[in-house]
Amino acid sequence: MENLKVALLQILPTGSLEGNLQKGLEYCRKAKEMGSDIALFPEMWSVGYRIPADISELEKSAIEKDDPFLQSFAEAAKNLSMAVGVTFLEKFEPLPRNSFCLFDRFGTRKLLYAKVHTCDFGEECRLTPGDDFYVTKLDTGHGMVKIGAMICYDREFPESARILMLKGAEIVLVPNACPMEINRLSQLRARSYENMIGVATANYPVGQPDCNGHSSAFDGIAYRPSEPVSRDMLVVEAGEREGIYIADFPVDELRNYRQREVHGNAYRHPEKYHLLVSKTVEEPFLRSDARR
Repeated sequence: MENLKVALLQILPTGSLEGNLQKGLEYCRKAKEMGSDIALFPEMWSVGYRIPADISELEKSAIEKDDPFLQSFAEAAKNLSMAVGVTFLEKFEPLPRNSFCLFDRFGTRKLLYAKVHTCDFGEECRLTPGDDFYVTKLDTGHGMVKIGAMICYDREFPESARILMLKGAEIVLVPNACPMEINRLSQLRARSYENMIGVATANYPVGQPDCNGHSSAFDGIAYRPSEPVSRDMLVVEAGEREGIYIADFPVDELRNYRQREVHGNAYRHPEKYHLLVSKTVEEPFLRSDARR
């Protein structure tokens, strides 16, 4: 396949599950009209990234993974013949999860991922962390592509994207809900560069608390044979306003690049990385609220 178009849905929630459903479906239709292969929502779209302090209220706002809300997006994906990556607060024991579900263009659920690196220093201490990272093969109608997912704070751990790369991911989808500034954007750029993967991030626009837009995408291609120096991998960076922003990934070029360049898994020495899986934590990194 030559290209993959991901629609970054940088949109404001409505304040209700039904409102978010209807607005989400509307923007999926708009994304399809713009030629998208995948529509990607920001983090926890079902509740507009709202995590009540009251546990009973939190649990009441969570939905099952086969809830009609999600099934509606599955049906939309099938009717539009376009993959949809929708986010939600998932009902789970002992506490809800911050989850992402990818439906392919046939309406089949291909991937269900729960955020591994929950922000335990904040309100996400009331959520259950996920336990693994996943990659799936997605049929786009003009070719297959390997898709992985991580969510917001996962970005700040190189291991997240590294595991996805090792599992074969070519494009990583990143739902987000936080201020995207130069350092966080640089993290996404680094994850793309060091793993030779495309990274597409959908954030909430200004108007959502603690968010500022700047949804982005990096194509993972730092060098081209025809160019004497490295290139800017940035495909698109949105402004602060609500809208749909298209990230057009040159998949064939990325695959060719991955076959010849030096990053990713080409020259790693995993037998020397034992310390990376040690559970020992020492000062200055000891935190009383960290879950191990």
